[in-house]
Amino acid sequence: MGLLSVIVPCLNEQENIFDFYNELMKNEPFFKGQGVDFELIFVDDGSTDDTAARVKELKQKDSRVRLVSFSRNFGKEAAMFAGLQSSKGDYVAIMDCDLQDPPALLPEMYKAITEEGYDSVATRRVNRKGEPPIRSFFARKFYKLINKMTKTEIVDGARDYRLMNRKFVDAILAMEEYNRFSKGIFGWVGFKNKWLEFENIERKKGETKWSFWKLFAYAIDGILAFSTAPLAMASFLGVFFCLVAFIFIIAIIIRQWTVGDPHGAVGWASMACIILFVSGVQLLCVGVVGQYLSKTYLEVKKRPLYIVKEEL
Repeated sequence: MGLLSVIVPCLNEQENIFDFYNELMKNEPFFKGQGVDFELIFVDDGSTDDTAARVKELKQKDSRVRLVSFSRNFGKEAAMFAGLQSSKGDYVAIMDCDLQDPPALLPEMYKAITEEGYDSVATRRVNRKGEPPIRSFFARKFYKLINKMTKTEIVDGARDYRLMNRKFVDAILAMEEYNRFSKGIFGWVGFKNKWLEFENIERKKGETKWSFWKLFAYAIDGILAFSTAPLAMASFLGVFFCLVAFIFIIAIIIRQWTVGDPHGAVGWASMACIILFVSGVQLLCVGVVGQYLSKTYLEVKKRPLYIVKEEL
């Protein structure tokens, strides 16, 4: 039989473990008819509730369930990568445990790979129903911005929920970078990809782990991981303000030679504003360079992406 590995990153999802399993298993008759069996890999990303205990309880009922438990919270990117490394399937799916990724799409995704020749089938939300308006606004702006700054296509509303064949998974595993932005990595490796659209589904139980500021930091990571445009922008600003300063210097020298400075200290306020503005731009440029330098620093240390505390 073929094997479908379902990777489920979990962080404090004790309320959703059994509901997710029951919903996923509704697809079992279809996949058995295709000669495909399941393996479920729950990756516990340092949960502080009973997530791991619930997975162990589930494993007693179904031997196909596996658990990879981290020593602390390493983040969803690390959890997805750990699941990919642990997967053995001919096909691999990544899904959230909160049922915002509808398991009912799996048969259609499987047919697209096996019958239509796609290497990966990804999903995207066609709306953001239920999200705070300000969060939706900034999310849309982020996708517009990053697609202008990078050659890698990153689709607006894209979810991490996707089904991949083994060739696609092996390409992802070959990218062992420490600073990971999977939405960009999925697009960067190429292959033949299909997008499925669905209406946004609000989580039934528990609370989202993605605050506005966590999403903002994740967006910055994505831009830094797949674009050097901020560095080019910093260089452009540096050249621009050097030219402006040079023009002002010439203008001041000519003014002193022709009319002098009859008004004494007049103009100090505007000069202070100019100095503060230019200093702010300089600090911004230094900050951009510092962000890239910090990412390089983390890469060269070669620390593991995650540490496993327990594996069943």
